[in-house]
Amino acid sequence: MGSFRRDASHLASMERVKAITRERFELDEDMPLMVTEVACASPGCPPLETVVVFWTTPDTRHQFKVFKPLDQVDEDDVPFRWMKPALVVPEGYGCDCC
Repeated sequence: MGSFRRDASHLASMERVKAITRERFELDEDMPLMVTEVACASPGCPPLETVVVFWTTPDTRHQFKVFKPLDQVDEDDVPFRWMKPALVVPEGYGCDCC
């Protein structure tokens, strides 16, 4: 389930992670990009994690997860640019985040 915090620091963290992601993967401003913080109740899972999803074409969705709260995510947590093809979500793959 996504986080519904809307305070200034949370929104600033969201914009910061979006900017890092856009720069890292060379995404244009018009390419859809979603950053959300989700709670995880599964055993061994961190209480909060950050999910980043972006589309490079209408049918090509990329996704990665950082096992940290949104405000703790930094450049070192975002995958390398050369990993972009490995982040493509296969068609028909179901997940509860997006």
